[in-house]
Amino acid sequence: MKRHFALATILMACAATCFAQAIFGEKPRLVVGVVVDQMRWDYLSRYYDRLGDDGFKRLVTQGYSLNNCLINYIPTVTAVGHTSIYTGSTPAFHGICGNNFMIDGRKTYCTQDDSVQTVGSDLPRGKESPHHLLATTIGDQLRLHTDFRSKVIGVSYKDRAAILPAGRSANAAYWIDTKHRCFITSSYYMQELPQWVKNFNARMSTDQQVKAAGENIGLSPLCGTLTTDMAIAALKSEQLGKGAETDMLCVSYSQTDVIGHKFSTRGQHTDDAYLTLDKDIARLLQALDEQVGQGNYLLFLTADHGGAHNWRFMQEHRLNGGPWMADEIVRQAEAHVANLYGNQKPVILKNLDCRYFLDRQGIKEQGLDYQKVKDAIIEVLRQAPHAQYVIDYEHAATQSLPGFLRERVLLGYNYRRSGDILYIPEPGHYEYGPWSSPIGTTHGVWNPYDSHIPLLFYGWKISHGATSREVHITDIAPTVCQLLHIQQPNACIGEPISEIVK
Repeated sequence: MKRHFALATILMACAATCFAQAIFGEKPRLVVGVVVDQMRWDYLSRYYDRLGDDGFKRLVTQGYSLNNCLINYIPTVTAVGHTSIYTGSTPAFHGICGNNFMIDGRKTYCTQDDSVQTVGSDLPRGKESPHHLLATTIGDQLRLHTDFRSKVIGVSYKDRAAILPAGRSANAAYWIDTKHRCFITSSYYMQELPQWVKNFNARMSTDQQVKAAGENIGLSPLCGTLTTDMAIAALKSEQLGKGAETDMLCVSYSQTDVIGHKFSTRGQHTDDAYLTLDKDIARLLQALDEQVGQGNYLLFLTADHGGAHNWRFMQEHRLNGGPWMADEIVRQAEAHVANLYGNQKPVILKNLDCRYFLDRQGIKEQGLDYQKVKDAIIEVLRQAPHAQYVIDYEHAATQSLPGFLRERVLLGYNYRRSGDILYIPEPGHYEYGPWSSPIGTTHGVWNPYDSHIPLLFYGWKISHGATSREVHITDIAPTVCQLLHIQQPNACIGEPISEIVK
């Protein structure tokens, strides 16, 4: 009896050991992150009957769909979204507080880095790096885990959409120089483009369609096709997924955002962008099948934010919506402060992404009280038409706000970079000024049209299915990291999605 019990114990221990080895020893050969800029969740349904079988539809019918994925911070803009996807964190911790923000009173572009040089052209647009990023990404953790043997590469039309997802330790990030019709990088990554990139650029620069599109290529679906071509070239030329360690490819499609800002959520331009993208995703999946092998790669597709319907379109259909006249409100606020305190110089440095950045140094030099100036501006904002909430960032934790909104405000607030005042317009209203397209749109607020995004997992160890359980953009990174059995990014606040990691 004892012998049978001992044998059973040994067998159970062996089975447990084999099970542990199977879990921890298995890994995909490649992880692919796909971000579609400004893609609303409902676009999957809107275009579904017009999609081919091998692009978006393949991911839906063979992968797992998280149908209630929400962005859990404000503002919902490109740089923040891309960073949050790959860090599992928010501006409060990863430090990327917008496409532009202020550091020490200076307007700073999210990837601006004057210490590096452009590689691949002579334009200053290549002076970019992830040095403002405070947290690690999935790719950084993968590189750390493998003692930097894994390769991580980012590709996009936009610099920030290539650089921030790939992380600080990436092997490369490539983005498009529209003037010279080529992909470029910076000396942060390398001193000279690889020969395969030079060859790709030589073909791209002489392509007649690319020439015809010119510097407006971001407004053409061709931009997504070029991004796909470049991603496939990187996949093959860098032999991603062919080595002993898991590699990562970060691909972001930006033309959907450029076209959305210009033409909004409806019409032929937007339709063409998504239907062409569907074909490009099919080509990317086919290349992954051929290069890495079906079932050998893990892919997720999501968005950095959504987009509002054009306010004129909303009004035409008797729906709530309208412009938030940001510049006019700034003028009113400045006049109010000057009338109260007699200051001769402006007190507002910038208005960025529904946030006012005050000139703290200038306020001090003029002998004004910072809190009183801020309160005066808040008074004007609260009286502005269609203002729903106006928030003193430093006191947001104690202001009268709905709980979910307070959490999103705090998760989006970085004391050193986010500014002083946040205003939230009524649903359907968004910033409008001379820079805006009258038939276009924008994004940036908490509402579902900006914060409800698609999230699809496909490939390695992913079963077909769907759920409407609420998950967050910050849950993507810890989910991928758990599947890879690597540590989460170092500022991660998300949780692994149980339906995916099981």
